[in-house]
Amino acid sequence: MDSYAWIQLADGAWATAWISLISIGLGISIGLGIAIVRMMKLPFIDKVLAVYVSWARATPLVTLALFIFLTFPSFGIQLDKNLSAILTLTLNTAAFNAEIWRNAFLNFSKGQLEAAEALGMRRVTYFRRIMFPQMFLVSLPALINEMSFLIKGSPAIAVIGVVDLTRVTNRIAAVTYEPLPPILCATVVYMLIIGLLVKLQSYAEQKTQYLKA
Repeated sequence: MDSYAWIQLADGAWATAWISLISIGLGISIGLGIAIVRMMKLPFIDKVLAVYVSWARATPLVTLALFIFLTFPSFGIQLDKNLSAILTLTLNTAAFNAEIWRNAFLNFSKGQLEAAEALGMRRVTYFRRIMFPQMFLVSLPALINEMSFLIKGSPAIAVIGVVDLTRVTNRIAAVTYEPLPPILCATVVYMLIIGLLVKLQSYAEQKTQYLKA
């Protein structure tokens, strides 16, 4: 591969990284919000959110990307391909993260809340200082695992024209008629990213087990 191909690969890797990072950050935050609202057990809203979570988790990323990219313009809402990609990945990962957070809520010790109320602590303060830090540590391995799945699924955004690592790889292979070098480079990049997340997940699991002991 020539120097221009390496520059293209670097640009594609950067696009994959920043789109995935934004989507991960939004997905974790939105997922937490969905879990909090669902724990309030508001009948209509809970059903709507349950339908969204089931739909987003069941829909393949390629289908979701095409749905968002092609449907919004029909309602006069113009989204560029990068924004459509972020929305696609965010909607997907937020649904999975919502279930991770909700499981943390359901398994959290109610005795701590009773003790906090007995001390006159407000629920907002209790959640911020006591409940959320523990929930975050317990949920961290699962959250990191979801990050890995999202990055492995991110090549789906190439279907709507986003120039990510996968799309760049295909372009270089089509021009040079040598698919192996760019594919190997892309594989190495994905392996490095996922490998780092696996290490972080293992470390988080060790810390979680230490806290439980």
